[in-house]
Amino acid sequence: RGRHTRTEKREGRKTRTGPRPTMSISTYNGAAIIAMSGKDCVAIGCDLRLGIQNQTLATDFKKVYKIHDRLYLGLAGLATDALTLNQRFQFKHNMYKLREERNMKPATFAHMVSKTLYEKRFGPYFVEPVIAGIDDDGTPYITGMDSLGAMETSKDFMVAGTAPNSLWGVCESFYRPNLGADDLFETISQCLLSGVDRDALSGWGAVVYVIAKDKSFVRTLKGRMD
Repeated sequence: RGRHTRTEKREGRKTRTGPRPTMSISTYNGAAIIAMSGKDCVAIGCDLRLGIQNQTLATDFKKVYKIHDRLYLGLAGLATDALTLNQRFQFKHNMYKLREERNMKPATFAHMVSKTLYEKRFGPYFVEPVIAGIDDDGTPYITGMDSLGAMETSKDFMVAGTAPNSLWGVCESFYRPNLGADDLFETISQCLLSGVDRDALSGWGAVVYVIAKDKSFVRTLKGRMD
């Protein structure tokens, strides 16, 4: 009656075979992204693994993209869709900058991302965006959304990827409000490395971007390579 109800004779007895377990296309390449806010600063980090399910292809694949000096975009999910969307968002931001002669504010960019994803709701991009930035007055802004563009803002932290439960747990344990830029970097780094150690589809090092009113920096983290 079909391959799911087929019976086989093996060693003189009948065994029933069921459907093979499948993996979601959103977890096909693996990813882990955390965005975290502090006092007049914000940080966003991601792992560096690119894989095909359990096979690792590269250990230098960044999932966080720079939109401008005070705004970064993280894209977890299918790597090909993430690269395509990054190019579209860069194009839309450049057109906005040419027309308005200023950079997009984080909230404006987030609504543009949400609208772009919702346009393709019947054939969606398999990504989960995380947006982190600061306004001109230094107010941090963090938001995340699903593949259809449903936004959810946060005042503390936001996670996405193939290990959301592990990332949420360590973030809730380590996070403290009103952290400075250096303390925020240490906190998000520990959360990211601890979270990916509990996930087979992400890890192999990480990169963290910290944005503040008076300075910005990026640092690469060494993680477990097994």
